[in-house]
Amino acid sequence: MPRIDRIRQMLEKSPDDADLRYMLAQELATAGDHAGAAEQYDACIASDPDYLYAYFHKASSLQSAGDVPGAKAALETGLERATAAGDPKAISELSAFLEGLAD
Repeated sequence: MPRIDRIRQMLEKSPDDADLRYMLAQELATAGDHAGAAEQYDACIASDPDYLYAYFHKASSLQSAGDVPGAKAALETGLERATAAGDPKAISELSAFLEGLAD
């Protein structure tokens, strides 16, 4: 059974599991389904607003889908959360990504 299907099966039992949502989003992004990935990153963030890597990778998927304003918004929100959490690595990575985005 493909990994993506196994993750979906696990999500049936634990739909609010942020880790599983993040894993599914990563799999979808790898498969090129950036809209589906962004949805799953949103679900991950809804389950755990401090899942900081979800903001970064959501922005990456949105950028790949051509939604630069959406990517910027995701990074700005992630940067706010990272600052509130006091996570210097996440702050640095989110800031660098945000600075590098072209309109």
